[in-house]
Amino acid sequence: MSVLSLVASSVAILAATSERAATPAVSAQLITAENGIAPGAGTVSAGLALALGEGWKTYWRTPGEVGFPPEIDWTGSRNVAEVEFQWPAPERFTAFGIENYGYHGEVVFPLRIALEQPGQPAHLSASVTLLTCSDVCVPQDFSLSLDLPQGTSIDPDSAARIADYAGRVPVGAEDGGIRSATAHVDADVTALTVTLRRSLPFEAPDVFPELGEGASLGTPDIRLGEDGDLLWARLPIISPPADPTAAISLTATDTDGWAVTVTPDRVATAPPPPYTEARTTAPLSSMVWIALTAFLGGVILNVMPCVLPVLSIKLSSAMKLEGAGRASVRWGFLASAAGVMAFMWGLAAVLFALRQAGVTVGWGLQFQNPVFLALMVAILAIFAANLAGAFEISLPPSLQTRLARAGGAGGHVGDFLTGAFAAVLATPCSAPFLGTAIAFALAGRGVDIALVFTFLGLGLAAPYLLVAARPGLVRHLPRPGRWMIALRVMLGLLLAVTAAWLVWVLRGVAGTTTMLTVLGMTAGLVMLLSLSRLRCTVRAGLALPLVGIILFAAGDLADTSTPRALSSQVTEWVRFDRAEIARRVSRGEVVFVDVTADWCLTCKANKALVLDREPVVSALAAEGVTPMQADWTRPDPAISRYLESFDRYGIPFNAVYGPAAPDGIVLPELLTPDVVMAALDDAVGEERDIAGQP
Repeated sequence: MSVLSLVASSVAILAATSERAATPAVSAQLITAENGIAPGAGTVSAGLALALGEGWKTYWRTPGEVGFPPEIDWTGSRNVAEVEFQWPAPERFTAFGIENYGYHGEVVFPLRIALEQPGQPAHLSASVTLLTCSDVCVPQDFSLSLDLPQGTSIDPDSAARIADYAGRVPVGAEDGGIRSATAHVDADVTALTVTLRRSLPFEAPDVFPELGEGASLGTPDIRLGEDGDLLWARLPIISPPADPTAAISLTATDTDGWAVTVTPDRVATAPPPPYTEARTTAPLSSMVWIALTAFLGGVILNVMPCVLPVLSIKLSSAMKLEGAGRASVRWGFLASAAGVMAFMWGLAAVLFALRQAGVTVGWGLQFQNPVFLALMVAILAIFAANLAGAFEISLPPSLQTRLARAGGAGGHVGDFLTGAFAAVLATPCSAPFLGTAIAFALAGRGVDIALVFTFLGLGLAAPYLLVAARPGLVRHLPRPGRWMIALRVMLGLLLAVTAAWLVWVLRGVAGTTTMLTVLGMTAGLVMLLSLSRLRCTVRAGLALPLVGIILFAAGDLADTSTPRALSSQVTEWVRFDRAEIARRVSRGEVVFVDVTADWCLTCKANKALVLDREPVVSALAAEGVTPMQADWTRPDPAISRYLESFDRYGIPFNAVYGPAAPDGIVLPELLTPDVVMAALDDAVGEERDIAGQP
C-alpha cells in the first residue's frame, strides 16, 4: 500500500466535500452537489474529484495495453442502495510505445447515488484504488468519507464541477447525431476497422474501441470522408480479447467536448478507407543515401555467418571455369550475378504484393514456412551429395542442346541458379545497414522497394560482378588437380552441415514428426538419385514426384500448436510480453528485449559472441534487470507488430528499456559487449551502474 498523507481540510458541518487524501501524484475528494438530503430525495449527485500532479495520469475504464481503472468499494456506507460510476471521455497517452487511455490534470468522475431510504441522512464511505503513472507507476489506495445530514442547500461550486464533467460523459448514438456505426474484426483478430457517420462533419476525432476483457489496441489510422461526415479508422489489435465474439463498444471524441459511445454493427468485410493515403516522396538525396546503404548491406552480407555455403558455391563455380576463356568466365559470373538479381527482384515483387494484401512482410520470413524449409533441405542435400560424388546432375542432351543454342556462348543455367541459390541462402542473415534499408523499403512505396532490393542485390552480387569485370582474377586460383576432389568433398560437407542446420530449424518450426518425415524422405531422394544403374531420365522422373510428396508432408504434418521453450542455457530469459515491459520499467527495472529465431544466423552469432559471454551475462542476471526474449522462429503477429513499431522488418532486433529510456534504446544488428553494457547503463540512468554490479 502506498504511503499517503491525509490532510484534513477545514470542513463545515454541512460541507459538500470529504476530507482530502493527497500524495505527490494525486489529490482526491468526494464532493456532492447537495449539502444535505432534501425531504423525499431518492438520489444524490456526487463525484470523485482527482487533481493529478504535473506529469501524472490515471486511467479510463478500458485503460489500454497497461494500467487499470479506478475502483471504489462502498462498504461501510449507510443509506446507500446503489452507485452509478460515470466515465468522462478519455484522452490518449503514449508511453513506452504503448497506447493508454485516461486523464491528466483534473478529472471528476460523476457519481449518481441512489438512497435506500429517500429523505434520510446518508454516510458515504469510499475505499478507492487507482493507478497513477508518470515515468513510474504508483498504485494509490485511500479512504474518503462524507456525511450527508438532512438539508436542502446546494454547494454551487461542487454542483458546477460535477455538472461540467457529467457533460463530458459520452452520450448515446441518437443524442450524438450518429447515423450509422460499423465494426469489423479480421479473421486472425489482428485488426479492427470501424466507421461512424455523423450528421455534422468531424473535425479532429479520436476513437476508443472496447473489444472485451484482455483486449488492447494500437495507434489508430483515422481518415475522414464524405465531406467530413464519415469517420473511418483501423487499429491493430495488440492483444486479442478473451472472447472474440463479445460485443464491441466504440467511444469517439471530437472538438468542443463532443463524445459519443455506440454499439456498432458487426460487418462481414472491412469497410474500405475513404481514400488512399499518399506516401511521402523522399528527396533525391535520401534516395541516393538509402541506395548506398542497401548496396553496403548487400556487400557485407557476403561475409556474414551464412556466407559459408554461399562461398562454397562460388568456389565451385570458379573451379569449373578455371582454364576457360575470358569470355566464358565473364559470362559465367554475369549469369550468377543475374541469378542474384532475379531472386532479389522476385523477392521484392512478392513482398510488395503481400504488403498490398495486408500480410506481414519482412526479411527472412520464408524460413518460418515448413514447406520452404523442406524444399531447402532437399536442395541442399542433393547439392551436397552431388559435390561428394554420389551422382552427377546433368540435363537431358536435347535440353542441353536447346539451352546452348539459346544461350549462344554455352548455356549458363547452372551459373544463374548458383547465384539465385546463394541469394536465397543469404536471407537468414542480417548485417549492418541492411535493417535500415529494408525498413525504408517496406515502409515506403513500390519504387522504394524496387530501389532498395536492386541495390541490395548489386551489393550481394558484387563479387560476381568483380570477377566478370576482371576475368583474369580466376587465373590466381590454384590450377585444377587432385586437390579439387578433396575440396569438392569438403564443400559438400559444408552444404551437408547447412542442410542439417535447416533440419534443426524445421524441427523448431514444424515439430519433430515433420522433421523426421522430411529427413527420411530426403535421404530416400538422395539414395534414388545415387542409383547409377537407373537411367538419368528415370531417376528424374521418380525424384520429382518424391519432392512434391516431401513438400506436401511438410505442410500437412506441421505442428505449431506446441509452445516452444525459450533458450535458457546461460541466461534465464522470460517470455516476451510487450505490456510487461512498461510494468517492469514503471517499477524502476531495466528490460533487455532480444527478438531472435532459430533460422537467424546473425542472432546466433550475437548470442555466441556477446549475449552468452561476460560481462553481458552477469549484467543480464543483475537485480532489477529482466532479459526478455521474443522467439520469431514461428510466425507471431504480436512480435511482428512490435518490430513494425520500430520500423523494423527483420531480425536480430535488440532494445533496452529503463527509467531513463522508457521508449527503448535500439541496438545495432551486430552486437558488441561495449554496446550492450553502455545501453544497459544508459537505460537505468545515473542512479545505478549495471556494469559495476557483480
